[in-house]
Amino acid sequence: MSDFLLVIDEGTTSTRAMLFDAHGTCHGSEARALTQHYPRPGWVEHDAAEIWRETLACAGAMVVKAGGPTRIAALGITNQRETLVFWDRKTGQPLAPAIVWQDRRTAAMCRAMRDKGLEPMVQHRTGLLLDPYFSASKIAWAMEHWEAVRDAGDRLAIGTIDSWLIWKLTGGLHVTDATNASRTALMALGSGAWDDGLVELFKVPHTALPAIIDCAGPIGTTSAFGGSIAIAGVAGDQQAASIGQACLKRGETKATFGTGAFVLTHAGATPPTSDHRLLATVAWQLGGKRAYALEGSVFVAGSLIQWLRDTIGLIETAAETETLARSVADNGGVYLVPALAGLGAPWWEPEARGSITGLSFSSGRAHIVRAALEAMALQAHDLKTAFAADGADWGVLRIDGGMVANDWMAQDMADVLALTVERPAFAETTALGAAMLAGVGCGLFADLDAASAMRGAVETFEPALDEAARAARLGGWAKAVASVVGKP
Repeated sequence: MSDFLLVIDEGTTSTRAMLFDAHGTCHGSEARALTQHYPRPGWVEHDAAEIWRETLACAGAMVVKAGGPTRIAALGITNQRETLVFWDRKTGQPLAPAIVWQDRRTAAMCRAMRDKGLEPMVQHRTGLLLDPYFSASKIAWAMEHWEAVRDAGDRLAIGTIDSWLIWKLTGGLHVTDATNASRTALMALGSGAWDDGLVELFKVPHTALPAIIDCAGPIGTTSAFGGSIAIAGVAGDQQAASIGQACLKRGETKATFGTGAFVLTHAGATPPTSDHRLLATVAWQLGGKRAYALEGSVFVAGSLIQWLRDTIGLIETAAETETLARSVADNGGVYLVPALAGLGAPWWEPEARGSITGLSFSSGRAHIVRAALEAMALQAHDLKTAFAADGADWGVLRIDGGMVANDWMAQDMADVLALTVERPAFAETTALGAAMLAGVGCGLFADLDAASAMRGAVETFEPALDEAARAARLGGWAKAVASVVGKP
């Protein structure tokens, strides 16, 4: 057996390649930033050609570090979900910008469909809601507004980022795994197949869609790095993180704080239902059998800190936020609702906009930055309340993602949620989950239980905030959110 598992971790703001061994040790990492395009308010686009170019460079660097393709046992892929790429089957080139999951351009379309009473049907079939977040409305918009996409005919290929990368890596294999397919609002959650009625509803050309496959196994091979490497694992980033956190039993829960924040609770072999505007999604598919999860999605997390740094200039580095948060005794009555791309679960208000409330002459930079960090735990509390109402309350929360390196934030999460929070020593669990899937897919591990040994050690944070202080913060937050969503 070769020595390494190579992972492509295709995020929203960067692309990364990493090398793992079978014990979960990371032996190398290469990352490149991705350009964010905001052509209009609420619109977010990527250049799919840039994604491929930077991904190829990062993965190539890791293949060299490994000692060549013969040292790679298998390749795993994990990716930003719901983002859509439109390309030409003959040339292999993008036909239009990639529409990113954060994009809100279809808000009016989704609202009109809700007004027609279509949401219960969509939720019943897909586990999702009618929101611009999901892929189907993005396809409908592109088919209507982009001539190059509409007129491509049989040459048109449509796929999420996993599909785009696999196509480019293999030279023309058009597939997507079940986790990514389950985020399009086009896949029937129970059957794991494209739903003909939904494909017709959103006016999607069926022939342009990829085949839906398992998350692990002999998916394809790539010779893009000078030799043959098997592609053996693929999953959307949040499902990959859940696997990387070893959330393999019913009720086990993880929260990833990256560009956005996403909570998944493992729900077993039966699709869950939600009466509190959470999502049902595929956790993984192996051997044609699906496991499911209940999910709460927050659109703005780490991107809020990036906004404070790059757009507002309130901080110079993300690392400053912990020092600033500790420099004041409390938030000084300041609350920041980070609806910079609308509000996700449990509100689903795509046209909501962010706010900073409670400012006074005594408010300083540290209070605003602390309020930004506090918003992470407070948004998580809103989700916890919804999960509990759906009968899936959290016992322990396993956290990961770039933001959780902040000890103050991890402790605040335990305080606000009033439960034990676990943080793995290796926080890049999205990439780790993709490595675990690739290990299963190439036969290095018998199953995900065996692969979960890669997770390694964890650190715990216990709640220490008194109940009165906790209740006061939650009350202030509720008022701040109500002012944004327009609800009492």
